[in-house]
Amino acid sequence: MTRLPFRSLRTRLFAAVAVIVVLSVGVTFGVGLVLTRGAVERANLDDLSHQADLLAERERSQLLPLAHLSTLQPFLAKQREQVRVVPLSQESPVLSEARRANLRRGEPVKGHVTLDGRRYLFAAQNVEGKGFVLLRPAKLRSAEVSPFLKGLLIASLVGAALAALGSFLLARAISGPVRRVAEAARSLAGGRAPEPLAAEGSTELAQLALAFNEMAEQLQRARETERTFLLSVSHELKTPLTAIRGYAEGLAEGAVTVDEAAETIRREAGRLERLVRDLLDLARLNQHEFTVESGPIDLAEVARETVARYEPDARAAAVELEALVAENAVAQGDHDRALQVVSNLVENALRSTPPGGTIRVRAEPGLIAVEDTGVGLPPEDLPRAFERFYLYERNRAGGRLGSGLGLAIVKELTEAMGGSVEVRSTVGEGTTFVVRLPAARSPSQAAERVTAR
Repeated sequence: MTRLPFRSLRTRLFAAVAVIVVLSVGVTFGVGLVLTRGAVERANLDDLSHQADLLAERERSQLLPLAHLSTLQPFLAKQREQVRVVPLSQESPVLSEARRANLRRGEPVKGHVTLDGRRYLFAAQNVEGKGFVLLRPAKLRSAEVSPFLKGLLIASLVGAALAALGSFLLARAISGPVRRVAEAARSLAGGRAPEPLAAEGSTELAQLALAFNEMAEQLQRARETERTFLLSVSHELKTPLTAIRGYAEGLAEGAVTVDEAAETIRREAGRLERLVRDLLDLARLNQHEFTVESGPIDLAEVARETVARYEPDARAAAVELEALVAENAVAQGDHDRALQVVSNLVENALRSTPPGGTIRVRAEPGLIAVEDTGVGLPPEDLPRAFERFYLYERNRAGGRLGSGLGLAIVKELTEAMGGSVEVRSTVGEGTTFVVRLPAARSPSQAAERVTAR
């Protein structure tokens, strides 16, 4: 089996989930970084505000407030901080008018300010009518952010690992049943009957397995039916051909008379003709090429025409053939196909009715039946009476034989006209085939043309 140069479903699923996980982790890390920076900055601002409160309180307790700030600068510089004193009555780039107004009311202020192109955090207090402003650069140092970044990175890697494991398990859970279906399909295509697939996994995968099992079972039945059909057809073709060849050779050698050979060859050629005709009919039905005209038909006319057609055969077989028709025996269907159906049933009845028996073709509204007083069918044969070659194989040892396909064609044609056929029989008393067709429609609907299914 040639393998296609494509990646497996599991690989594709894993790759797709992995890409989604990477993107999700990247977005999460970026958002987390932004949020972390904001949280660190707010923590720094709160810390700066607390520090400004302490320093301002210290200055208020001095004899000369704000006179010795130069001694604080070296210590503040180590923390990248600086102190500025801003008169609250004058404009200042450090404090806006609104912030100076808050300080004049004794309210502390804090926030962000840009000085000389650099962004600072600030916290300010009112000390003796002046603004005591503590500044710290807003740009975070790596030492301040790195612990948070490490935590985010570790959490992202753990999440990515768990997601990778989950995606691998998910991909395997999805691709496993699909792979088993593919392997079973290859086995089925190779002519081998695969084991039924287990309906497991999600609802969709279970439905896939059940659908495949059903398809495999139907295909296996179709193969068995086809095999049986071909074996039966080959046998039925061989039998008359062998007889024709034998009598032809016997005639050439003078072992049989001309009349005897001619009669045998005529009879066997007729069997071959019927078999080939029936095979062609079934082939057209199976290929949906058998067209059926749908319109009002007179079943009484069908019954009389069938009786007239087979009257010579009935006389030759010493069988009484008659038509019993009711008034207004109409139905919806195809006249020619209905005639073919009833003809096949009468042929079948003639083969199973001994001399002195009776065959009746009964027509009623929407119904036409063929009744005979022949040998009948046992109960176990009735459910399979319309199978191809079934009754032929059962009755090979006795009486006259047909092609073995007539009843199968009856069923196919009847269903193609939207009707149904059933059989009732009693061994030793006779058999009745009943064909029911749809009720006749109005003339405006009579021109419909349908294709046999």
